[in-house]
Amino acid sequence: MVFAIGVVLFALGLLASIAWHECGHMWAAQATGMKVRRYFVGFGPTLWSTRRGETEYGVKALPFGGFCDIAGMTPHEQLTADEQSRAMFRQKPWKRLVVLFAGPAQNFILGFVLIVVAGLVWGLPDLSPAPVGTTLTKISCVPSTITVDADGNQTESGCTGTGPAGAAGLQPGDKIVAIDGNPVDQASQLSPRIRESSGPITLTVDRAGTEFTTTMTPQPLTVTTTDSKGTTSTQTINRVGIVFDAPPTWKTYNALTIWPGAAVFTGELAHQTWNALLSMPTKVHNLWIAVTGGERDPDTPVSVYGATVLGGQAAERGLWETFFLLLISINFFLGLFNLIPLLPLDGGHMAIVGYEKGRDTFRRWFGRAPGGPVDYYKLLPLTYAVVVVMAGFMVLTLTADIVNPITFPN
Repeated sequence: MVFAIGVVLFALGLLASIAWHECGHMWAAQATGMKVRRYFVGFGPTLWSTRRGETEYGVKALPFGGFCDIAGMTPHEQLTADEQSRAMFRQKPWKRLVVLFAGPAQNFILGFVLIVVAGLVWGLPDLSPAPVGTTLTKISCVPSTITVDADGNQTESGCTGTGPAGAAGLQPGDKIVAIDGNPVDQASQLSPRIRESSGPITLTVDRAGTEFTTTMTPQPLTVTTTDSKGTTSTQTINRVGIVFDAPPTWKTYNALTIWPGAAVFTGELAHQTWNALLSMPTKVHNLWIAVTGGERDPDTPVSVYGATVLGGQAAERGLWETFFLLLISINFFLGLFNLIPLLPLDGGHMAIVGYEKGRDTFRRWFGRAPGGPVDYYKLLPLTYAVVVVMAGFMVLTLTADIVNPITFPN
């Protein structure tokens, strides 16, 4: 039941995000003197509508998005007499750019508001955590086996004794500064050497400013993993029974510190989202592997369906902070994706405005009259190509989410 509620709430959140995006276009167009004919949430048959002023507002039957109909977005539209002077393509470039950018801007604004709310209620994850150092917080024995199920849950065998580290005299608070004579200051430098060792290792340890060396023999540990397809794999690694002092992965805020914290988080999330967008073409291969029976890479994109299911799973497990973070990430993705300078995206229309402005400026330098509006019909082949590629990618992600979905551990 909670899963279904989470799915519905997340779907409503997605729909609200798209409607809010279209509100940005509508409000900016109205504020700059353009005519907005219609603003609708959804597509298909109209369920309800009302007219206020010159704009018809309404809801349609298929809740898969929304649209804002601005008179004269392209020069090929049929315009009424009162729309001729207010047509969007006839407006100053800065007005057109404001209207086009206002949609993505709404997603960034909504994302920031949700970041503030999530930060005050749960805190925010550290997107740029400091490296884990080599200071020890715990010394323990080493189990002989670990079993990892398809949901990522681990089950360890029991163990007794002090473990190799305890037997070698290590204590919580000690800092390992070298292994086999090689300096280390991060756990990522130390752990692989221990895990892959084939015999005794010598550690140089700093204890309260005094250094000493100690030798220990890592203990083998068998790890058995079952993937989502039920396939089991086994590997043997070495451990010595130490736990490092890791920095906190979440930051908490109050009513004063949330604002700079949210600003930093927003910048980091926008940067990561942009990098993810740039890397999307490289994910096609991994998605195809997932669709054809291979392991699903958790770093591959998800469809709207997949994201909604993840939202339901987050709600079912009580992970409402994750629910909010998913919605925040999608808003940043929508905002940045729409700024890509390709039709039919907002960024494509913005690129045309920029081209027309640059062209007319160049013509003015040579005493020539401004050129006419760009002929969108000539750009249709490129637009269709972009739509086909986008549709193909959406079908691939949707298929992967159905046959080999990404799931949260129980």
